[in-house]
Amino acid sequence: QLQASGGGLVQAGGSLRLSCAASGRTFSSQAISWFRQAPGKEREFVAVINWSVGTTYYADSVKGRFTISRDNAKNTVYLQMNSLKPEDTAVYFCAARGTFDSVIMSDRAYAYWGQETQVTVSS
Repeated sequence: QLQASGGGLVQAGGSLRLSCAASGRTFSSQAISWFRQAPGKEREFVAVINWSVGTTYYADSVKGRFTISRDNAKNTVYLQMNSLKPEDTAVYFCAARGTFDSVIMSDRAYAYWGQETQVTVSS
């Protein structure tokens, strides 16, 4: 199971930190990702981290502003979001995949999903 939290309302330029706590079968997952979906748009990849070695990848739209990290002791992945823009407004999901491979940026590759958390950035 994945438990996402930390969304909210923030002004443009502000920051939020999302958390994704893993339990159960997701313990063995190697890729933990964040995706988001804005109204009327398809779900898109945001960031991914390799649970074991910490390798990270980001979507170009968030590179330099968002940071994904993990706390192995707490079985939790974080998404620190800085310099938020109105276009970051979306529902955010965390997802887990057993392997860290070439399809980690595709939402179709993920079997485990957490519930959504809403992020709203006002201008």
